[in-house]
Amino acid sequence: MIMKTFLLLPFIAAAVRAAVVPAVDPALHVHSSSTAKPQGRNVTINGVLTYVSLPKNRKFDPTTAVLLLTDVFGLPSPDNLLLADEWAAAGFQASARFSRDTYAPDYLNGDAIPMDGDLNTWIVNHGEAQTTPPLLAVIDALKSRGIKQIATTGYCFGGLYTVRLVQNNTVTVGTVAHPSLLEVPSDFDLMKAQSHIPIEINNAELDTGFTPDVALQTDAVMADGQYPPGYLRKQFDGVAHGFAVRANASDPVQVAAKQGAFDTSLAWIKAHLK
Repeated sequence: MIMKTFLLLPFIAAAVRAAVVPAVDPALHVHSSSTAKPQGRNVTINGVLTYVSLPKNRKFDPTTAVLLLTDVFGLPSPDNLLLADEWAAAGFQASARFSRDTYAPDYLNGDAIPMDGDLNTWIVNHGEAQTTPPLLAVIDALKSRGIKQIATTGYCFGGLYTVRLVQNNTVTVGTVAHPSLLEVPSDFDLMKAQSHIPIEINNAELDTGFTPDVALQTDAVMADGQYPPGYLRKQFDGVAHGFAVRANASDPVQVAAKQGAFDTSLAWIKAHLK
């Protein structure tokens, strides 16, 4: 039932939507040079490969989870796995109440785009019809295991799916960073019309997709108390698309922005979990 509603929503709103926020070419993403090693493990959940990262002492609240929706580089990208580890570590460091395990499902069906891949060719086989079912399969499995609160954080391509989950009231709280493929302001008009889930957005001053102008269009729908469940947007200057996932360690602006986006999202999620 959830899956049907989820898949139908884009078509229900199609008549009133505006222009699509373009996806950003892989070559234009920020790339990191981190040599850190991911600490989690790959498991199969309801038929879907999923990277799972746990708090280091393995003591966590089994009723709460963070669902990390990656960019187009998916699980093959160590940066995405390290980001999942960062979420798990933050859960452990916060307190027992907010401890959680982190799940990053391969909703790209084993076909993440390579760094030098052609986005226009790749995206033909990675629309919502292909990527939504594995995502919902993992969510259904987590809920069947007793997880009652799911905080979703989506990056770039994953921002679209976080918005869908928020629109459908499927998760408890959502955050996105430099999202792609949204239709603004229509997607947020729809969210405001039917959702009761709080959402936070981190955007980049130099993003060529979710530009500062698009961010202001989003504010026009959501800001200043117009969205009672809760809305926050924070812009990070001097950085471009992908900044919340990857940062050049030699660039203090990039490093600070990446950490700032993480801290903002973490604080938002902690404030909206019960």
